[in-house]
Amino acid sequence: MNTVDFSLVKPAPDDKVLDVGCGSGRHTCAAAMHENVCSVGLDLCFDDVRQADQRLEQNRAWIKGRCGTLVADITNLPFPDNHFDLVICSEVLEHVPAHEHALKELVRVLKPGKNLVVSVPSWFPERICWALSKDYHQCAGGHVRIYRKDQLLAMIAAAGASKWRVGRAHGLHAPYWWLKCLVGPDNDSSRLVKLYHRLLVWDMMKKPALTRFLERALNPIIGKSTVIYSVKNK
Repeated sequence: MNTVDFSLVKPAPDDKVLDVGCGSGRHTCAAAMHENVCSVGLDLCFDDVRQADQRLEQNRAWIKGRCGTLVADITNLPFPDNHFDLVICSEVLEHVPAHEHALKELVRVLKPGKNLVVSVPSWFPERICWALSKDYHQCAGGHVRIYRKDQLLAMIAAAGASKWRVGRAHGLHAPYWWLKCLVGPDNDSSRLVKLYHRLLVWDMMKKPALTRFLERALNPIIGKSTVIYSVKNK
């Protein structure tokens, strides 16, 4: 389940792609499936990086470029200025206290004229999650803020990039998280939550026309993620 639409930012051969806060490596792996691309996944959590390594290994047959992972901090990226052709930061900044500095680091390591893609939880679906459950955000490593779109756009501009597209994604996923918050984020026994999760997995694997249509219809209204595509100023 990719939040970033790679048809909009398709890496070219020999491009270097950085996936910051890679988690289990979904975007790191997707980028590595493009011809002769160097894809790097970075996360502060060692366990997440290990999962990303496992995902890359499991998809080895489809990987067409070079790929790797490392443990590092978004506020102190271990790369030189103007190094990457594409930087992705998906569902990360809401966890980072020093988010303005983190954004400047993302732009710093990006080449001028190249794309930065940032996604965060959308304001309305996220506000409902916070209202339904304190445990959703008041936990170690949890969300420390809810973004309004204009706030994030202003931060990206201040960091030195210009947006060229704003989208929403994962409209089918917002109700799932509302259910999770309603019964308790750590409650694994809810039958309704299990059934909804099964639906989402089925949708990701099969991509039937009906749920694809529903997702597109729901995205502008309750899309779980706001995705901002921008380019580093020259």
